[in-house]
Amino acid sequence: MTDISSSFTAQSQSSNGSQSHAVYPTTPYPLIDTHTHFDAPVFDHDRRQQAKRAYAQGIRHLMLVGYLHRHFDRLYATQQELAQIESADASEKNPSSDTYPQTHIALGLHPFYIEQHTDADLSSMAQIIRQQRPIAIGEIGLDTYTDAMKQPAALEKQQRFFAAQLDMAVTHQLPVMLHIRKAHAEALALLKAHDYDAHKLGGIAHSFSGGVQEAKAFVKLGFKLGVTGQVTNPNAKKLRLAIQAAVDSYGIECLVIETDCPDMTPIMCQTSGMTQPANQSALGQNADNEWQGADGHNRNVPANLPWVLTTLSELLDVECAVLARQLWQNSCDALQVSWAYPDLEQQSF
Repeated sequence: MTDISSSFTAQSQSSNGSQSHAVYPTTPYPLIDTHTHFDAPVFDHDRRQQAKRAYAQGIRHLMLVGYLHRHFDRLYATQQELAQIESADASEKNPSSDTYPQTHIALGLHPFYIEQHTDADLSSMAQIIRQQRPIAIGEIGLDTYTDAMKQPAALEKQQRFFAAQLDMAVTHQLPVMLHIRKAHAEALALLKAHDYDAHKLGGIAHSFSGGVQEAKAFVKLGFKLGVTGQVTNPNAKKLRLAIQAAVDSYGIECLVIETDCPDMTPIMCQTSGMTQPANQSALGQNADNEWQGADGHNRNVPANLPWVLTTLSELLDVECAVLARQLWQNSCDALQVSWAYPDLEQQSF
């Protein structure tokens, strides 16, 4: 069991520059951020600095996850931007020194924005996958958070788009990143009836928010449960219980971690002026504005990922070093990659 208070020493800056009480580990563990929206405009002014901070905190890979077709180009532009900056920095300083996490792209049409998606978007997405193969399909799934999204026509369209994107995953042998909100039973039924096999292709139930039975059901199907900063909130009792129950049944092999930045800010990284709940997506408030200036929203950043690790360490009574290594392997399994776990003694943090 890790004592969080003894593992962290340096104060962090909040997104608006004010001091928060969040602090970071003196000895970072290599981590994979399995879900971000680091391409969002809210990062445009300091993406380079935030990427370096993330690397300093141990993040070696991060996923750029799509949700609207019109922003797919932005994912690739962000990936190229960070790659070019890293290349320029390396040539100027130390050619063998990596200072930024490697970025990887997932393409998907998010169910929350089902009214904006068209069949042409599906066709274009299929073509992009063929031409610029992503690491995964996502985020995709079902969402009945609002009354409008519960209406038969909206739900039917969500199910059709969900199935179509699962078809793409099967065709291209890619894992999927699921977004399931208040529709776990419907999503599980669709997944069980589909040819997609997470035991073979991998996959993540991103930002898992269900209960004990849902957690076990997704893991039984072969998915890893994506854990965000929401777990750092002691009041998230349903989530914590579900995670503990899944681990009791399947071991820590069933988990991965993510920031879902700029959402899901860990509770210890929130500033006193925060009015919007950390587990509420500012993206869901305004798809065009995309977090920029969202009312009461504290921006989450990739460098906050260690807080999820340390909270899970305490919750599950597993040493951070053991948990971090297993989470790395779990992420590789979920994404169907074989990234070597970095050697802490040889890595420059």
